Amino acid sequence: MSSTGPHACGSSAARGAGPALYLITPQPEGADAAFLQALRASLQGREPGSLLVQFRAQGLEPARWRRLADGVREICLERGAPLLLGAGGLPGADAAQRMRCACELGAQGLQLPSRLLAQPDWREACLGRPAGLLVSASCHDAAQLEAAAALRADFATVSPVLPTISHPGAPGLGWARLGELCRGTRLPVYALGGLRAGHLALALEAGAAGVAGIRGLWERGGDAA
Repeated sequence: MSSTGPHACGSSAARGAGPALYLITPQPEGADAAFLQALRASLQGREPGSLLVQFRAQGLEPARWRRLADGVREICLERGAPLLLGAGGLPGADAAQRMRCACELGAQGLQLPSRLLAQPDWREACLGRPAGLLVSASCHDAAQLEAAAALRADFATVSPVLPTISHPGAPGLGWARLGELCRGTRLPVYALGGLRAGHLALALEAGAAGVAGIRGLWERGGDAA
């Protein structure tokens, strides 16, 4: 597979120090055009390369998933935002097929949910992935961070740092525990859970590489502290 062009697998744009913000899209609901317009609004005014995007969509019919993924890719290309795909929603019967789908789409990487970290087919696919294809892992504790490192993940998200609307009543890890987890892994960590761009300084102080968010970064709703 060619390493250049619109369908390149992976990109140097997301390596190195990396963007400080990581936008995770909410589950697409309603009209596809409205979803894509909201993504445009979320990226409006951002400096190219300052923000990663994960297209996360569970349970969509494959043709609709592909239409939306194509639209998300085009917007990310326009805005200079590296694109990762949520591995749990990718079409395909197994890890190898899903990884090929990501490469064919021209994504820069994949985000693995924690439930996939111990699965043998994902371990094989991650360890043998094409050069330049980023892998990130969704982690909640030190054991999952260790599992992600064993897959040679490039970075991880750690959540929930603060209480979230999506998990009412569940306590957050807190900044002190986030710091312990960051110090205990070689992986760059994006803090996730109840956060917005205004929390970036606190996340960096705790040792994270940046802040990830869904509601907190969608349509620029969380720029203010």
